[in-house]
Amino acid sequence: MTTAQDTARRVTKRRARTRANLLDAAFAVFAAKGFGRVSIEEVCEAAGYSRGAFYSNFATLDELFFALYQERADLIAAQVADALAQDGPDLDVPASVDRVTEVLLLDVDWLLVKTDFLVHAARDPAVAQALLDHRTRLREAIADRLFRARGHTELPAVLGDADGAARAVVAAYDGVTTQLLLDKDVDAARTWLGQLLTALLTDGSGTPA
Repeated sequence: MTTAQDTARRVTKRRARTRANLLDAAFAVFAAKGFGRVSIEEVCEAAGYSRGAFYSNFATLDELFFALYQERADLIAAQVADALAQDGPDLDVPASVDRVTEVLLLDVDWLLVKTDFLVHAARDPAVAQALLDHRTRLREAIADRLFRARGHTELPAVLGDADGAARAVVAAYDGVTTQLLLDKDVDAARTWLGQLLTALLTDGSGTPA
């Protein structure tokens, strides 16, 4: 016998699946056309849903775009944190860099969407704050790992403290991903990012400063 609780659970699962499908479809459409050139109808058509299904999950296209960015941004922050959590107190910089660059989401379509979001954020303070919050979480995950390695692994003095080093790491990632947008060479981006981060956090030879 089906209970009201069972029915509610199925409705919740179906709604979550619809939301996920809308986000996946929107990602493909945004990456292909750009956020400012996409309509709700195009997202619905790509997902195979009606406008009603869209509005049962999102009030506006901006809200969907924000949710899409948040989902991917949280994934990246989690990837970095998990990769950095595997060492003991003594930070093996080359090994940690290898793990981060191996799992880090370096995807041209994501970078196109992320760049659209950055441009959008530059014109909307509320959206800008969401972007800043994500970057803070990413930077704090890196800084926390570097801070825990203090006394075991010395960073180059020019970077200052762990937070300064974390800012430099994020800046390096930004630079490499900008190049990736232009040449579309993911393998080269991973290699270059690994080399750049190792040089940044060590004396250039892979040995802590």
